Amino acid sequence: MTAIDAPQQRPKLEWQTGRVQAVVAETSRVKSIVVQPARWSGHWPGQHVDIRLTAADGYRAERSYSIASPPEEELLTLTVERVENGEVSSYLLDELQVGDALEFRGPIGGHFVWSQTLGGPICLFAGGTGITPLMAMLRHRNRSRDRAPASLIYSARSLADVVYRGELDAMSQNDHDFRLVYALTREQPGNWSGHRGRIDEALLAENSFPREQNPTCFICGPTGFVETISSMLVRLDMNPLAIKTERFGPSGG
Repeated sequence: MTAIDAPQQRPKLEWQTGRVQAVVAETSRVKSIVVQPARWSGHWPGQHVDIRLTAADGYRAERSYSIASPPEEELLTLTVERVENGEVSSYLLDELQVGDALEFRGPIGGHFVWSQTLGGPICLFAGGTGITPLMAMLRHRNRSRDRAPASLIYSARSLADVVYRGELDAMSQNDHDFRLVYALTREQPGNWSGHRGRIDEALLAENSFPREQNPTCFICGPTGFVETISSMLVRLDMNPLAIKTERFGPSGG
């Protein structure tokens, strides 16, 4: 499958071993792991992979992580947030080193995906590390010659919790067809002039493309966040068939 082929689920995904090329601190609780796959036939922005860890006694643990890198890059970037008492996230963030092997399979998923070939505009809504698959979309868009209009409303606890903040700010400053809005729910700088608190309907109405422009909406974050944003978009007369969601909740980490 190439980056421009129609997304489809392969009959059988095989496990492979990649080599870690870099571990990048994004925030105090989040790191990006850059992996060189042994073999890779491409992915769509929005897809994910399964990671499998195997202990010396044979015990195995698997978790799914969204791909943050665009299909134009040969290396895969997976962004991982620390989960309280999480066995997998703790290993990936505290133990994994450059040069280590990492077992994974993918790409997985065919619904929550977007490519420049599908057109725009696109409205993106991220809650916390739900920004990860949306970042793959934005990075892919940023490498395209004709960029579809895009907006991103990103809900985070504070500016320090905004993943990829430097890159997002640079995109916003250099691209008049990309609108970026941060909604800071818990802590704001003293001179903060942006949105304070949770995303509300007024913020959505002001920063989303209207229905007559036929936007596609992508929402990713905790289950409650996804359900709330989806409901508000429907009340704002957004086409329900154009709202795509990806959610995550408590797990073993």
